Amino acid sequence: MFFPTCRVPMVRLLIIVWICGVIPGALRAQEESERNAVKQPLKVMSFNIRYGAANDGENHWKHRSYLVAETIRMFDPDLLGMQEVLKFQAEFLKERLPEYGFHGVGRQNGTEEGEYVPVMYKKERFEVIDSGHYWLSETPEVPGSKSWDSSLPRMVSWVELSDRKNDGETFVFINTHFDHRGQTARLESARLIRQQAEELMAEKLPFIITGDFNTTEDRQPYQELISGSRGNEIPIVDSYRNTFPERSENESTSSRWTGNRTGSRIDWILHSQDFTTLQSVINYTNENGRYPSDHYPVQAIVRLSGESE
Repeated sequence: MFFPTCRVPMVRLLIIVWICGVIPGALRAQEESERNAVKQPLKVMSFNIRYGAANDGENHWKHRSYLVAETIRMFDPDLLGMQEVLKFQAEFLKERLPEYGFHGVGRQNGTEEGEYVPVMYKKERFEVIDSGHYWLSETPEVPGSKSWDSSLPRMVSWVELSDRKNDGETFVFINTHFDHRGQTARLESARLIRQQAEELMAEKLPFIITGDFNTTEDRQPYQELISGSRGNEIPIVDSYRNTFPERSENESTSSRWTGNRTGSRIDWILHSQDFTTLQSVINYTNENGRYPSDHYPVQAIVRLSGESE
């Protein structure tokens, strides 16, 4: 009679021990799986805002600065790479967009003189791990340097960021503006950035590249940057072409202030294969025919690949 009366409590005890041990472990495993499966997406914008000292008449900066800020705010990017930014334009945007951090210098001397190619990033979301600049020349560490047939100094600004929304995962955000005249300069600039990309791939560090490249995808600089020169490198992803595989005759990113769409893209958002493109478009925002710039901003939504994807 003793054994049967003690058997039920023992079974219950074993069940309780099993529940206490297994369920918390299962919940932790489920939480870990969910974190790996669904990374928070990143909204990325590249925007040549047209340098504000240009003699653009009714399209002068003073007539459109508000629209540049509104265009950025409407998309609300997590990451923003800009081109042709002068100091007073940078100060305006920092004031209008206080939630963003700013990293950029003038291309002429590495301080405030000349156009910037700055990066902006949501301060609440990202922590800056490292940052830097280099010039697209044979002496990239020398501020203001230019080489080959470049008409002006050209440069790269970059930041390494830790993403608080994605468990502190790190990646590098790179922004640039290629020369508008020098064909050799554009090719060599592509090779320099490709070299940086290959170093990041070797370190298994994801990256995103934005810029006005002043060339189209059927030219050699694009091929060098996307595919490398040796033919056996890991390709870089063109987010727009990933979204729209078929090329169109109406893909121009130069608005010409008129709403023009005929032509090819010269503004791109590229990324390493660590990211998946969810969406990529050309932004045609205008106000009654007034455009924020002579370039359309381009934008993409990307996501770091999780272990279960």
